[in-house]
Amino acid sequence: MDMELKYKRILLKLSGESLAGSKGTGIDFERVLEVCREIKDVAGLGVEIAIVVGGGNFWRGRSNKHMDACTSDYIGMLGTTMNALAIGDAFKQVGQEVRVQTGVEMRQIAEFYIKDRATRHLDKGRVVVFGCGTGSPFFSTDTAAALRAAEIGADAVLKATNVDAIYDKDPKKYDDAKRIDDITYLQVLNKKINVMDTTATSLCMNNDIPIIVFDINTEGNLKKVVTGKKIGTVVHNEE
Repeated sequence: MDMELKYKRILLKLSGESLAGSKGTGIDFERVLEVCREIKDVAGLGVEIAIVVGGGNFWRGRSNKHMDACTSDYIGMLGTTMNALAIGDAFKQVGQEVRVQTGVEMRQIAEFYIKDRATRHLDKGRVVVFGCGTGSPFFSTDTAAALRAAEIGADAVLKATNVDAIYDKDPKKYDDAKRIDDITYLQVLNKKINVMDTTATSLCMNNDIPIIVFDINTEGNLKKVVTGKKIGTVVHNEE
């Protein structure tokens, strides 16, 4: 390995929308293959990679106020599982060893999440994809990312987004939006900056796991993050 790594084991949080490509909903498998090729290249550097995937390309049930909240969240978990299976298939096609684990038992289609089994896979160079969020309703996939990161001993949570950093307001709506390169967890919580939900941010803060927010759509960004290049925004504890 020629390249020095800043982060040896990472938890990559992928949104469901990042798998939909220009279609906006569902799965654009060509886009999934592109993402998986880039992740495979980074794994080839010796980085141990776990992925938590969202399900927003299939289901955003909380916008439906008439449905039971638990039922809505369970449907969302199934959406994340569809995405996890698609990612797993794409990794196999590009020649990367992978295991899919779910927080709800689905024996015919994936392994049930067990921390020690997940870490063994990572030790052996396999990418591990987590579906079903935490496996419990009322917790987002952002919270699942923070929880799994703490459980597997990840060095950082990498929040892959469609913008290049955190801004003080939506840069797509406001021309005067100011980019933030460096911020603490408490500042994020106190200013209610939309990075991850408060539960996820607090979990990372309590376990001292930095969050790096970066643009997944720019080729090479993931490699730059793991090798310590100045990409996106870093959320961290007070120095």
